[in-house]
Amino acid sequence: MISGELSRYLNELLRVDEFQDYCSNGLEFDGRTEVKRVALAVDACAAVFREAVNLNSDIIIVHHGLFWGDIKTIRGNLKERLKLLFDSNISLYAAHLPLDAHPELGNNAQIMKLLKIKIKGGAGKYKGIPLGFWGELEHEEPLKKFTAKVEDKLFTKCRLLDFGGRVKKVAVLSGSGWQALYEAEETGFDTLITGEASHSAYTLAEELGVNIIFAGHYATERHGVKALGEHIKRKFGFEVKFIEHSTGI
Repeated sequence: MISGELSRYLNELLRVDEFQDYCSNGLEFDGRTEVKRVALAVDACAAVFREAVNLNSDIIIVHHGLFWGDIKTIRGNLKERLKLLFDSNISLYAAHLPLDAHPELGNNAQIMKLLKIKIKGGAGKYKGIPLGFWGELEHEEPLKKFTAKVEDKLFTKCRLLDFGGRVKKVAVLSGSGWQALYEAEETGFDTLITGEASHSAYTLAEELGVNIIFAGHYATERHGVKALGEHIKRKFGFEVKFIEHSTGI
């Protein structure tokens, strides 16, 4: 398959043009024309690129790409990362918010599926578009029991803010998503699962009476790229490899 065709397919599948992101989405580096072997990872970094070279990958698909904000110079570690791509001629495709929000393959949808939470609606709006979801468990559970399940399913160690002790309605917003708390009164969720812990979240959660499970930025954002990899493997017959490079954060 031609890399441009794959890029266009992914752009359409993930509705890339619908998102006003603060980083680039889509094909970030145009390398080899033909795609047979696909590497996937959470982060575009030198360690991932080197492993992709070892795997003889044709393209790397990541959640966190190379280009953030208003980049005006290419130097330091960005230069070294790009040099790895130039030297190996491996393409790079990034999908940030589009991969958080996708209703089937996205990070948040995958977490809801793993935890068997029935989706009721969207949560965690960014510029009017929900990036996450909220839903209900079949039965109410003690918070500590539910947190243990999160740790088991996401292969992580959680930090917990306990402001209710019980779990029934759950919102999921991967990465740095504590701001979804501002929607708690509207949607009625009693527990939020997100990635990174935040000092600012504590008093807001305390006053709202909402539990927060901080499951780790990396751990909450590895499932989307893995699901996307399985999807394109089934559809196009690619050789697919997920490169694990955990930050532990």
